Amino acid sequence: MNASEKPQFLAIIGGSGLSHLTILEGAHRRFVRTPYGEPSCPMTLGTICGHPMVFLARHGHGHTIMPSDINYRANIWALKALNVSGIIAVGSVGSIDPSLAPGDLVVPDQLIDCTWGRASTFFGTEPGVPMHVDFTHPFDQLLRERLSGIADLLGFDIKEGGVYACTQGPRLETTAEIRRLASDGADIVGMTAMPEAVLARELGIPYAQLNVVANYAAGIAESSAGIEFSALGPVLEDSMCQVRLMIEALVGCKLPG
Repeated sequence: MNASEKPQFLAIIGGSGLSHLTILEGAHRRFVRTPYGEPSCPMTLGTICGHPMVFLARHGHGHTIMPSDINYRANIWALKALNVSGIIAVGSVGSIDPSLAPGDLVVPDQLIDCTWGRASTFFGTEPGVPMHVDFTHPFDQLLRERLSGIADLLGFDIKEGGVYACTQGPRLETTAEIRRLASDGADIVGMTAMPEAVLARELGIPYAQLNVVANYAAGIAESSAGIEFSALGPVLEDSMCQVRLMIEALVGCKLPG
């Protein structure tokens, strides 16, 4: 995908720090019924620079749904029913790699799944979905390259690549758990990439993550004695401004020059 190409109908899944997308023009909500129950909330459809887009608040419009209680199958099935051609999943993460500071943007290329008990496949309920799906590279390479290229064009620092460890939540991790994840090769830790990524893969929807580092993970740098929640809000607010600009640029708006 080169700089002049644009996804035909992009979906944005917003997590902590991005519960709505004010840059959508002509926004209206549409409820999509699914065989798997209700999605987190009605889909918000609109346009950016004339290009159609859909936004889904992963935790609901009031940010009330815990990571383990999200109906991931309903969310992804609903986006497939709307015929989206790609998904950019935005979320906040903790930094395990000390070189990744709060406010940094990360586009991971690998993940480790530490969740349990989540409905994580369409196999057996959705026609044509195989029992085993290739997941060697969990995130779509073309979307990842597009995100990194847009960040470069806008002059934003971004880490391209990295390992996302997905934990169960809703509590944050212990220092010992972060040490274990670090020894496993994880760079960042979050709670929602799985089973979101694999469900999109099963339905053939290109999927990539755009993560904002909200804090150092437990035991790392300034979080060695604990995580100060009051500091997370301003970090996310500032970084999500960059995320919104990247989303606009992704469909051809506000590119430098």
